[in-house]
Amino acid sequence: MDVTLTINGQQRTVEVEPRTLLVDLVRSGAGLTGTHIGCDTTSCGACTVLLDGTPVKSCTLFGVQAEGREVTTVEGLGNGQLDPVQAAFREEHGLQCGFCTPGMMLVSKALLARDPDPDEDTIRWEISGNLCRCTGYVNIVKAVKAAAQAQTAAPVDASDA
Repeated sequence: MDVTLTINGQQRTVEVEPRTLLVDLVRSGAGLTGTHIGCDTTSCGACTVLLDGTPVKSCTLFGVQAEGREVTTVEGLGNGQLDPVQAAFREEHGLQCGFCTPGMMLVSKALLARDPDPDEDTIRWEISGNLCRCTGYVNIVKAVKAAAQAQTAAPVDASDA
């Protein structure tokens, strides 16, 4: 069957079997492999995408459930340049092997959309559904704080320089 949805700002129609998971629609149907397949049991969060702005584990939804909806993957952040979340993860070393990184970034993006200045406890709670095997989360938390600061920083006027 055909599923029509918007992925990263582009409307797409993807042919899928009714039992196809959203993670498989994104990866195989749309060719966006930044969304990782981890556990297939909702435990790890590697497959996290934003569905209408809300983080969801795409291994728990069928692709047909995204009909008419907006999906954002890690490829959709930044519009050709690094999003503040992506830049902060790079600058603060919020990744090591990178397997959890797309899911962590999308959860962080959704958090910062709701709460532009979260405290450490809030950040830790929000990312708690996404497992990282490498970093111990310290630099991920630092990255989210840095992204929050970058997003709320006043733009610099060139005439002030």
